[in-house]
Amino acid sequence: MKDPMKRLIAPLLASAAVVAMATGVAQAQEKKTVVLVTNVAADFWTIAGRGLEKAQKEHPDYNIQLIVTNEGTAAGQRRELDDLLVRGIAGISISVDDAAHATEELDKVAAKTVLITTDSDAPQSKRLAYIGTDNVAAGRQAGEEIKKALPDGGKIALFVGTMDADNARERVQGIKEAIAGTKVELVDVFTDQVDSAKAKANMENVLVKYPDIALMSGLWSYETPLIYDSVKAAGKAGKVKIVGFDEDQRTLRGISDGTIESTVVQQPYEFGYLSATDIIKTLNGDKSWIPADSRVIVPTKVINKSNVAEFTAQMKELLKK
Repeated sequence: MKDPMKRLIAPLLASAAVVAMATGVAQAQEKKTVVLVTNVAADFWTIAGRGLEKAQKEHPDYNIQLIVTNEGTAAGQRRELDDLLVRGIAGISISVDDAAHATEELDKVAAKTVLITTDSDAPQSKRLAYIGTDNVAAGRQAGEEIKKALPDGGKIALFVGTMDADNARERVQGIKEAIAGTKVELVDVFTDQVDSAKAKANMENVLVKYPDIALMSGLWSYETPLIYDSVKAAGKAGKVKIVGFDEDQRTLRGISDGTIESTVVQQPYEFGYLSATDIIKTLNGDKSWIPADSRVIVPTKVINKSNVAEFTAQMKELLKK
């Protein structure tokens, strides 16, 4: 005869297992998700992702994700944001590609979730705050580096993905302010819509159209390495000076070998970390981190021959995975 207690215990254990599984699923579903949406794929955002990883370790009760957008357009970001709203994301940090055409979408997002901007702002939107660089000040910093590279003046060309982005316009503004009243002449700002092939074509055309071009400057992370390649391919390394932005590995290599004068670097690790932790503070009812002007400014610094080795080692460590 079978033991009647065994008959009772088996279903009870099965029921307990079902309850435990259901509880685990419920807990997983209860975890709120916080994301950072980029404006392009680049090492810059990989480093920001390391900052997110630090935030994740500190806040295991949240899901923290990096969303890399390869289509650097307002339409592409709009589709990404719509998808995130459908998913019920609790907090979003975004590097805005085209503030003028994104405000309506951003306001829709801000009505349903905690929204902040990072790297490139949309100050007319209802975003809660901006975390990142003072891009006008960073532009002035680059402008000072341009003047150092060209003490006797000369023609310069600037390259950027799109002038629709606030950070692009503000960096150009800062550079113009820094070179005003000098013999440095800006021939033009060339845009490429975040298309590397078009960016390289722009650079090659400039080298042909302006044989006396003295300096070329890339204002977004992927452009300075392309200038580096174009100048070397044209046999003008050392003759055409280069000043850049951000910390792409080829940019740092160019500084090491003397082809690039310097680069103005931001702190994307902090962008990522602060984006996640400040959104989480807000979700927990704490908005004390928001300054009166709603701008959390993370300082920039100049990397040149004197400090590139140390900085390169730091970046390699951050990019290891």
